[in-house]
Amino acid sequence: MTEDLFRHDAYLRVCEATVVTVEADAVALDRTIFYPLGGGQPGDSGRMSWDGASATIVNTRYGERGAIRHLLEEGSAMPDVGEIVNIELDWDRRYRHMRMHTAMHLLGSVLPYGVTGGNISAQKSRLDFDMEGGIDKEAVSQALTELVRADHPVKSRWITDEELDAQPELVRTMKVQPPRGVGKIRLLEIEGVDLQPCGGTHLKSTAEVGQVRIGKVENKGRHNRRVNIHLDD
Repeated sequence: MTEDLFRHDAYLRVCEATVVTVEADAVALDRTIFYPLGGGQPGDSGRMSWDGASATIVNTRYGERGAIRHLLEEGSAMPDVGEIVNIELDWDRRYRHMRMHTAMHLLGSVLPYGVTGGNISAQKSRLDFDMEGGIDKEAVSQALTELVRADHPVKSRWITDEELDAQPELVRTMKVQPPRGVGKIRLLEIEGVDLQPCGGTHLKSTAEVGQVRIGKVENKGRHNRRVNIHLDD
């Protein structure tokens, strides 16, 4: 199992790690700062270097038994098992994902409906809500702006499977349940605003989100509205 350093400190940009397995196009390490694709958030990209060689990490995915696979650019040199490597995030891309992901939690607090889907990218992100009718885009954008300006602390903590079972209202997603079986579940808490299971990477404060606005609102069914958000910078 790869030690997921990003889960405890999303602001780590570089780290040293040991190669555990090598595949045709991917390398698994004993620990990593790279977030693997999941929960609507893209896998991280960046660089890996070792003993005078380097390669571009184009994506990050989960493998078997908790391993995190760093997919290297086609044709790249590959390190050997047991080799010490340095990995560095494409920080600008990751940080936009963090801003987007935290903004999506703010959006979910403004629109308190069940969530039927979602997706994050550096350009725009979206949440799908179990709701009818439209929304007042100007009012929702203003509410988001106020939450950002309020500079709410953003933290994470852990609870057990049993504690989550006793508080089913914490789960906002209707089609996807938090992963269970490891004995604990990570909660993302925006103090006084939002509390729900989430394994993604987030900011330390809502103020870091910056300028955010509502984009297109799409009708995806009788009880499904897709709300897009953008970062204006």
